Amino acid sequence: MEGLSRRIDRRLAILKNLLHDPGTLLGTVIVAVTIILALIAPWLPLQDPTDVDLTQRLRSPSPEFLLGTDHLGRDEFSRIIFGARVTLLMAGASLAVVMAIALFVGTLSGYYGGWVDSGLMTIVDLLLAFPSLILGVAVAGILGPSLINVMIAVSVVWWASHARVIRGMVLAAREREYVEAAKAIGASNRRIILFHIFRNILGPFIVLATLDMGWIILGIAGLSFLGLGAQPPTPEWGAMLNDSRSYMQTTPILLLAPGISIFLLVMGFNLLGDGLRDILDPTAYR
Repeated sequence: MEGLSRRIDRRLAILKNLLHDPGTLLGTVIVAVTIILALIAPWLPLQDPTDVDLTQRLRSPSPEFLLGTDHLGRDEFSRIIFGARVTLLMAGASLAVVMAIALFVGTLSGYYGGWVDSGLMTIVDLLLAFPSLILGVAVAGILGPSLINVMIAVSVVWWASHARVIRGMVLAAREREYVEAAKAIGASNRRIILFHIFRNILGPFIVLATLDMGWIILGIAGLSFLGLGAQPPTPEWGAMLNDSRSYMQTTPILLLAPGISIFLLVMGFNLLGDGLRDILDPTAYR
């Protein structure tokens, strides 16, 4: 009971410090508001983001159109809100695949070592020899432009650097006394990995995933900007940036709205990741 009380007191102290950290609060608010708006978008009083009305094209911001309209007369504010759904869904699905592959490869490499480690890290080194975005463009270009193909491209090229980080975590964890004790009592490798190593790298793993969400959002937006991702009339922030290039001088809001949206969401996940690092660091706030 005394140990449990100390752990509770420590967590309360961590949360108290985080509530006074403006960066963490800002990141949490940005991410939470974006997710909530994305979830309730179909029930908000918004125009259909794909409705075309050429009589309303390139309208300036007004009470009727909060962010104006694009070159096809579509409501820019509605497209931003619905674009958040597409962006978060694509980035979340890609992140899940990326971290699953990285966790599998990094754990096998770090725990078993030997030829398994050498072979897997050779593949990782080959992937890391190419810039991620360039390799993603190549994969997406081969597969063809679509949302699914962009997620495949991001998943294929983005996992390598994380696998190396997770390998380092596993290498450190497998040398700990509790792992040696588990081996001494005859625990299987599967049980050691699941119940001893995973539990002790979970905190850094969550932080790594949260921080990487911003990079994946940027990568997906970049591929969509190049025409390899979302296709018309799907509202997606990177594709909206591409559509607005021709009107950046006459109607700059069309460029600023998706650009600022990407900036704020990426910043929000980065700030949230920094806060989670403090929460999940067992050496913090003793």
